[in-house]
Amino acid sequence: MEDDGYGVHYTAVTRGTPVITADGAEIGKVDEVLDNYAEHIFDGIVIEIPGGDLRFVDAPEVARTAERAVTLSITAAEAEELPAPERAAPSFRPRQTKGRLGRFLGGWRRQ
Repeated sequence: MEDDGYGVHYTAVTRGTPVITADGAEIGKVDEVLDNYAEHIFDGIVIEIPGGDLRFVDAPEVARTAERAVTLSITAAEAEELPAPERAAPSFRPRQTKGRLGRFLGGWRRQ
C-alpha cells in the first residue's frame, strides 16, 4: 500500500481525495464530507465512483482520513453494495465572519 500521508481531521479532507478499500482497491474519489455541524460529529462521506454515480459511506466504515487518501474498513466487494446518498433538506450554518448581531439579522449561509 502506498503512503497516504499524515492522518488528518475529517474536516481537512478535500473533494477529489482518493477512497481506498480495506483490501487496497481505489473505488472512487471524495465528493463531499458530511458533518453534523450542531453536534460536531462526522456523519460519513459521499464518494463519486467511476461512471459518475454517487455512493454514501457511513462514518463507522471510514477507517482513516489522511492527506492523500481516505481508507475504508470495508472490502471492495462490500463497497459495491454502498447505497446512493439521500438528499436531505438544506441546512444552514452561521457565517463565522459576521458578528453576533449580523448572524441574528441574516448572516446565515446555505450549505
